[in-house]
Amino acid sequence: MAKASNNNWWRGGVIYQIYPRSYADSNGDGIGDLEGITAKLDYVADLGADGIWLSPFFKSPMKDFGYDVSDYCDVDPMFGTIADFKKLVERAHALGLKVMIDQVLSHSSDQHPWFVESRSSLDNPKADWYIWADAKSDGTPPNNWLSIFGGSAWQWDTRRCQYYMHNFLTSQPDLNFHNPEVQDALLATVKFWLELGVDGYRLDTANFYFHDAQLRDNPARGRPDGEDPAVNAVNPYGWQWHKYDKSQPENLAFLRRLRALLDEYPNTTMVGEIGDDDGLARVAEYTSGGDKLHMAYCFDLLGTAHTAAHFRSFVKRFEEVAPGGWPCWALSNHDVVRVASRWGTSAPTAAPALLRLGAALQMSLRGSPCIYQGDELGLPEADIAFEDLQDPYGITMWPEFKGRDGCRTPMPWKAGASDLGFSSASSSAKPWLPVAATHRGLTADAQLQDAGSLLHFYRQLLRWRKTRPSLVSGTLEVLEAHPQVLAYVRRFEGETTLCVFNFSPEAVQWTVPAEFASLSLVDGSGLAQVHLQNAGLALPAWGGAFLGAA
Repeated sequence: MAKASNNNWWRGGVIYQIYPRSYADSNGDGIGDLEGITAKLDYVADLGADGIWLSPFFKSPMKDFGYDVSDYCDVDPMFGTIADFKKLVERAHALGLKVMIDQVLSHSSDQHPWFVESRSSLDNPKADWYIWADAKSDGTPPNNWLSIFGGSAWQWDTRRCQYYMHNFLTSQPDLNFHNPEVQDALLATVKFWLELGVDGYRLDTANFYFHDAQLRDNPARGRPDGEDPAVNAVNPYGWQWHKYDKSQPENLAFLRRLRALLDEYPNTTMVGEIGDDDGLARVAEYTSGGDKLHMAYCFDLLGTAHTAAHFRSFVKRFEEVAPGGWPCWALSNHDVVRVASRWGTSAPTAAPALLRLGAALQMSLRGSPCIYQGDELGLPEADIAFEDLQDPYGITMWPEFKGRDGCRTPMPWKAGASDLGFSSASSSAKPWLPVAATHRGLTADAQLQDAGSLLHFYRQLLRWRKTRPSLVSGTLEVLEAHPQVLAYVRRFEGETTLCVFNFSPEAVQWTVPAEFASLSLVDGSGLAQVHLQNAGLALPAWGGAFLGAA
């Protein structure tokens, strides 16, 4: 079938991630919903985003808060109805916003009718729709694969007297993509939402679809020293090289099938989440050739490191391994500690100038930026008491790893409201997660009235970025290494933008290379004022600048 037209809105477009449970509660039950999101879309449009990504709102028992789907083609009643979703799409499109939804294809809920049938016997029509395997002769699991949420990736089932595979919770069995019927059924669910007008998908765990059919053991890695030592120290998942339980070569053919389906619908896109031992290489593989994913992201900006050397290393490597690939860059999302806390060193939160610098970096890299709700407000991670935890990952790994609830607390809209304006209806219902006291001084309404706020900076930066085609669509070349400064140049159709960032708490004098001596400071981005003197830039701590032709 011929490809539908595609205006490539996603190529350099800014995506705003919304976690529906925590964005806006329209009916006062303590849980965010689709009507609440619809009511706040003007805020997203005014921010300057091009589209939204909605985390799952499908029917689900909510053991993993929507990432355990029991019906791929319906809205969970806690979020609303299909009619509410249609209204959301209509309003978003009226505001010029695209709508992307989170598609969880690698696994379902154990309450999905497919799994209920699959586990009922060894010979039912869906017996091979999930990954089943016999025990070893001593009764232990088929191999050494591990669940990300702790323990073996295999769960014993007494109905079939076999193990089934689960990369996450035991209530999230993995689907068997080696079965063509499974692929066909999942593609039909993707088409369902395309027919309702969605503009694209964020694909959860996009490299987890296939497993090694021979069920070979993963090789040992040992206890790693990594970007996230608090997790690696207590979770043995990172102590293996994940050679056989994910990122299998068969994945590429299914991604081509997905792409062919989306190519039947105009102006649609996909961004895949990649969790892999070599994330950048996998992003390159999955976005190459124009026949698989449009975009993908891994976790290189989602760790604690925020030095010039760290950023230079991964940007250079991406440009080397994926010159034709298209990344999606985020500083935070619903699975990691918020950037304001991750980048905080001696203080509870990062310096305001550092948060501005991080945003400027994110908006000027080659790729598509994704802002997680609250990043634009500078929200720090919320400290959640054990008795208030909801995340099964955090409950299992407590106290050394507290899980993901701290980045999922209700969005703070109004400083004067007891729940910070999360609920628009009068109700005594307790929010599903506690409202963070540290967010009270960072509410959207207060920042909208403060011209010097981070929210105003984001709005100005996003508006200004649209006036610089080189930042949206241009090539990227990383300049010579400097211990404090990350510098790169973006070029597009005769326009050049030199991006210079001092990722250190010390001021620095940076010499502008001779080939850029004719460039001057470009106003409008909102970055702190720097001085250009004698071909040198005087950059304050956590300071940056954009230079371009006069």
